[in-house]
Amino acid sequence: MKRIQIFENGINVVFEITDEKLIKLLHFSALPFDESTMASKAGNTGFNLVEMKISGIDSAGEWHGNKCRINALGNRLKYKNFKDINNSIGRKLEIVCFDEETGLETVSHMQFYTGTRAVRVWTDVNNCSTENRTLEYVSSFSLAGIEKEGLQPQDEKLRVGICHNSRKRELQWRFYSPEQQNSSKVLGVTNVGNLSSKEYIPMGYAENTEVGGALMWQIEHNGSWHWEISDREGHMYLQLSGPSEIGSHWSKILRPGDSFRSVYCGVCAVNGGFNEAIAEMTKYRRLIRRKSRDNTNLPVIFNGCLNCLWTDPTNEKELSLIDAAAEVGCEYFCIDAGLYADDIRCDRIGGWHEDGKILPDKLREVTDHIRKKRMIPGVRVEIEAMGIKCPMADDLPDEWFFVRNGKRVIDKSRYQLDFRVPAVREYCDAAVDRLINEYGFGYIKMDCNIEPGIGTENNADSFGDGLLEHERAYLAWLDGVFERHPKVIVENCSDGGRRMDYALLSRCSIQSIPSQEDYRKYAAIAANAPSAVCPEQAAVRSFLSETDDREEAVFNMVNAMLSRVHLSGHLDRLDSEIQAIVKEGIEVYRSIRRDIAKALPFYPLGVSEFLDSWSALGLRCDGRIYLAVWHRDGSENCSIPINNGLNDVKVRCIYPSYNEEKYAYDPNNRTLTVRFGRPNIARLFMMEERS
Repeated sequence: MKRIQIFENGINVVFEITDEKLIKLLHFSALPFDESTMASKAGNTGFNLVEMKISGIDSAGEWHGNKCRINALGNRLKYKNFKDINNSIGRKLEIVCFDEETGLETVSHMQFYTGTRAVRVWTDVNNCSTENRTLEYVSSFSLAGIEKEGLQPQDEKLRVGICHNSRKRELQWRFYSPEQQNSSKVLGVTNVGNLSSKEYIPMGYAENTEVGGALMWQIEHNGSWHWEISDREGHMYLQLSGPSEIGSHWSKILRPGDSFRSVYCGVCAVNGGFNEAIAEMTKYRRLIRRKSRDNTNLPVIFNGCLNCLWTDPTNEKELSLIDAAAEVGCEYFCIDAGLYADDIRCDRIGGWHEDGKILPDKLREVTDHIRKKRMIPGVRVEIEAMGIKCPMADDLPDEWFFVRNGKRVIDKSRYQLDFRVPAVREYCDAAVDRLINEYGFGYIKMDCNIEPGIGTENNADSFGDGLLEHERAYLAWLDGVFERHPKVIVENCSDGGRRMDYALLSRCSIQSIPSQEDYRKYAAIAANAPSAVCPEQAAVRSFLSETDDREEAVFNMVNAMLSRVHLSGHLDRLDSEIQAIVKEGIEVYRSIRRDIAKALPFYPLGVSEFLDSWSALGLRCDGRIYLAVWHRDGSENCSIPINNGLNDVKVRCIYPSYNEEKYAYDPNNRTLTVRFGRPNIARLFMMEERS
């Protein structure tokens, strides 16, 4: 038996190579490895480094239900090689294993990132045999013993967080205690289809509350994915993956010499709890994404769709909004409607050419006026879909589209384009290049509002194989857009946050968060946004209305001011007092946005629940803390614990300037107490050491 112990960036990793040449991952944690945590269980039986299912290979014999954990192949992969290298990112481990019977080789990758307690993990599977092998499942990360430290029963000390997501109720965390014991039941979270976060954000959290260690993870894939927690041999395990046969109709034939790479996942390990994990995950997200000036400069965006023009633009309406948006300090103006079909119905989109039936006085008048007001024009497209009544759809071959059971897949009167097809990519390239080169658009809202389901049968080993390869081809297509147009901002959108993942957000600099239109309910979503997306990437809307009083306007502005300000509403109808409040909010935002771009989020009251009376979001940066506080109803007083690490602290309400609400900071117990005299009030505070 041999042990390999790694300590890197605050993470302790322990591997064991047994006398039978099996390699086990015994430990991945910010806590040190304690041999005694293994002794009272069934040894290291369930600590396989890789779990993989191949057609025709028996399971391990245990009653396992739908668990992805129990299979013979994961139990018999023999250790072959271990590489420990350094690259420009940080330290990297590569562990090679081999199965003699099937001729399959696995390479487990663990890439550390200097500066954060997080790693990116994935698995390569290589067919070194002379026969076809059908892959039904492979893990990107597999870790047993996530509960093993401490003496309490696992259901008392293990706290698992799942981030639920739905239209108008996005980003709602719920916490659970797994109670499995020798069970076929899993605490599993799965997405099937093209919209990666339509039910759950592809991430999760597990904390051992007894000893103060925690893990947080994200699955960096824009299609089908799965993670699960369950028990085996007395230990709880965590397993992360992309699609599988049993969960999402995916299988892949590996012919001799073929290779398959699993989806990337990010995993961080911390001493502490949720706030510490979110901070490390935020650092990691910034390290894995494409470099973009947008994520440093954080320009203010206006988009007049929700609570404003909806899908009924005219030149007259747009020109009036452009003037108002420029007046309050917006820097980008996005025209949001189906502008390039002969009407705005979903069943006719797809040509992406200007048509005078929507903007009869020509689009160029609008874009020219945006530039005249020193803003950059933007436009919305649904580049991945084509309406079933689009004039060109009937003339195109079926291979352009998702097909199942011999028929084109239709959702919401639209077909799904298949980005594996070179002609599809060329068609989309031409559309995007035309918008940028001919009209000067510097901002593209890439919207996606259909769910084509489990995948396509065209040129695929399985429905899920067609979907996975399409998703990867779409990402490669996006990479090409950025290579040709590096300064263009691309907003990732799917009617709000139904496609919120770091496969897309490692490329797109901004994510449209919610479709919720009630600013009061929006607060819980806005507060939680930085738990899933870096604050500078989270496009949070402020919906201004001509009926707003000044506190409603302030509440709307505070919703967005610790993320990316994304204004909407009829700015051109605001009275002078409300317009001044909005303009002041933009000025304050501009003064702090460079801090937001590097700040780390925390939740002094815990993550916000949808109907909470009080919510709070904090950002830490360079000895300062920015704190947004929302009060919707209930008690007028709230005490907010701030573990700020600062000495002689001063607290200021930095927005709005007219603040009449009471607040006081107690340096002894490090608590900010606020008293808001009416419901639906929000304030933005700054805390810093006195000079």
